[in-house]
Amino acid sequence: MNILPIILSGGSGTRLWPVSREAYPKQFLPLVGESTMLQATWQRIAPIATGQPIIVANQEHRFMVAEQLLEVGAKPQAIILEPIGRNTAPAIAIAALEAMRQGEDALLLVLPSDHVVQNEAAFHAAVRAALPVASEGKLVTFGIVPNSPETGYGYIKAVSGTGVRAVERFVEKPDLETARTYVSSGEYYWNSGMFLFKASSYLAALETFQAPMLNACRHSWEQAKRDDDFVRLDSALFAECPSDSIDYAVMEKTDAAAVVPLDAQWSDVGSWSALWEAQKHDDHGNSHHGDVMAIDCRNTYAHGQRLIAMIGLEDVVVVETDDAILVSDKNRVQEVKTIVSKLKQDGRSQVTWHRKVYRPWGAYDSIDNGNRFQVKRITVKPGATLSLQMHHHRAEHWIVVSGTAKVTRGDEVILLTENQSTYIPLGVKHRLENPGRLPLELIEVQSGSYLGEDDIVRFEDVYGRTS
Repeated sequence: MNILPIILSGGSGTRLWPVSREAYPKQFLPLVGESTMLQATWQRIAPIATGQPIIVANQEHRFMVAEQLLEVGAKPQAIILEPIGRNTAPAIAIAALEAMRQGEDALLLVLPSDHVVQNEAAFHAAVRAALPVASEGKLVTFGIVPNSPETGYGYIKAVSGTGVRAVERFVEKPDLETARTYVSSGEYYWNSGMFLFKASSYLAALETFQAPMLNACRHSWEQAKRDDDFVRLDSALFAECPSDSIDYAVMEKTDAAAVVPLDAQWSDVGSWSALWEAQKHDDHGNSHHGDVMAIDCRNTYAHGQRLIAMIGLEDVVVVETDDAILVSDKNRVQEVKTIVSKLKQDGRSQVTWHRKVYRPWGAYDSIDNGNRFQVKRITVKPGATLSLQMHHHRAEHWIVVSGTAKVTRGDEVILLTENQSTYIPLGVKHRLENPGRLPLELIEVQSGSYLGEDDIVRFEDVYGRTS
C-alpha cells in the first residue's frame, strides 16, 4: 500500500514568539534536536513512506521549505503554495487533488510540520495498524493517549474496544474538571491533527459535506501555475474558498471516522511550557539552551543567544533573541498570544521579522540604524544573485568583508574583493552577485530619507519576486 506523506507547513507559530515569527515560524527552527521541525517531520516518516512528500506551505516560505528539505535528502513531488491561509480542510483537499493528478489513489499520511514525536517506532506501528482500515475507505485520525488532563487540546471519544476503533464523537477543549473525567475514563484521546486516508475518500467526504469548498479548491488548483517544484494556486479563486479545519468540515460530520491510539511521546509544541516538557531536564527540572548560568533555579526554561544569568527562579521561562526578550511565569505562557496581538495593533515589526532576515539568496542582519541611516551585514550564497533593482529614497555603500562580489551599477559591471567597496547612488539600477564558491559577506550602509524594504523597484529577479 502506497503511503504518500502530506506535510502541512502553513502555520505562523506565534505561540513561540519571540523565536518563532510570521516570516520565520517554528517549523523552520531546530527547537528539539539538530534538525528543524520540518526536517524532523520528513525524517520521521521517510522510513515508511513509499513516495516523496507533497508540501502545503505559505508562498512566502517557499524557498525555506525547498532548501530545508533538500538538506535532508527530500525531493518533494510538489510544494503547493497558498496565497492566503484557509485552514486545514482546503489545504488537505488541494494536496489530495495533487496526489491523484497521475491517476493513483494513494493513502495520504497527513502531518503538521511542527509536532514532536519522540518514540518513532510507536508512531510507525500506529501507522501500520491504521493501513487496513484506511484502505477500506475510513478516515483515520491518530488519538494521543493522554498522560494528564490537558485543557489545551480537543478530545476524541472512541467506541469501546481495542486497536483501531470507530469515533463516537469529537469534543472541544474542556475545562479542567471535564478533562480529568476524560482522562480517567480511558475512552478519550487528545486530537493530534494527524490523519491517514485515501485521497479519494477524503475528497468524497468533502464533496458530501463541503461541496463549495471542494469546488473552490479544485478551480484554484486547476488554474495553478507550475514552475520547478512549486504549484502556485490561483489567488482570486483560492480566496473564494471557505476557511475551515478538517475536524469541523469533515471529521465531526462523517460516519467513516476512525481513531488509532498513539502513545509515542507526542507534543504539538504549542507553547514554551510544552517545549520545556518535551526537552531533557537537569536534576532540578531545568531545561536550558544556549549560554545559560542558573543558580538555585527549578523547573525553568531558558533559550537565548547571549549569556542569560538566572538566580532563584522557579517555573519561569526566559527567551532571548537579537531584538526581543520574553520573561513569563511558565504557567501563563499561553498568554504570549496577547503580546503578539498587541504588537500587531501597534504595527511593530517584531511580530513578523527577526533582526536577521533570510532570503533565497542568503540573509541580511540589520546591525544598526538611526535617523536617515541603516547598517546591514549581508551574506550571499555561492552562485546566488540578487534582483536587478533600484531605490527612490536611499543610496547604498557596499564594503566587501570576505569573498568576491560581482556588482552591476548602471551600465558598468565590476568585481570587488576583500576590503574593496563601491557606492550605489539613489535611483541607479544595480545588482549584487556572488560568482565564487565561498559565501560573500559584506557591510551595506544605507542613507536616505526612507529606508523601508518596500523601497525596492525590481526589474529582473531569478526567484520570481516582484516585491
